Amino acid sequence: MVSPKLSAALIALGFLSVSAQAAAPVTGRWTTQSKDGVVEIYECGATICGKLAKFLVPPPNGVGQKDVNNPNRALRSRTLLGMNILTGFKEAGDEWKGQIYDPKSGKTYRSIIYKGKSGNLVVKGCIGPFCQAQTWTPAR
Repeated sequence: MVSPKLSAALIALGFLSVSAQAAAPVTGRWTTQSKDGVVEIYECGATICGKLAKFLVPPPNGVGQKDVNNPNRALRSRTLLGMNILTGFKEAGDEWKGQIYDPKSGKTYRSIIYKGKSGNLVVKGCIGPFCQAQTWTPAR
């Protein structure tokens, strides 16, 4: 038989291990690795989304740049500024999983994001088992 004190200690350890697995919050404003834009990550319903909030380097057609590289012709008239490029992110252990849209290529990728130890945001775009990571920094 387990003593009540030992039982309480084991339960407390169980809660600690569950909370250690929780993903760190990723909401806020982040400067992309290429330093050409700021993405604002926010709660959107039951998921996390991220929109292009600011251009730090104006795109070729100015701040009104349209989504000209989108393979869907019907979406090419969308303005990039304010458009969600991160969608459907759900907490999965110590990271968030969803999709990322790259307006430069017009492609959408499976994505994983999480806060790194330095407080920066690690953003991965994946094709199959292969992922490429970027580091985004908190925007000022």
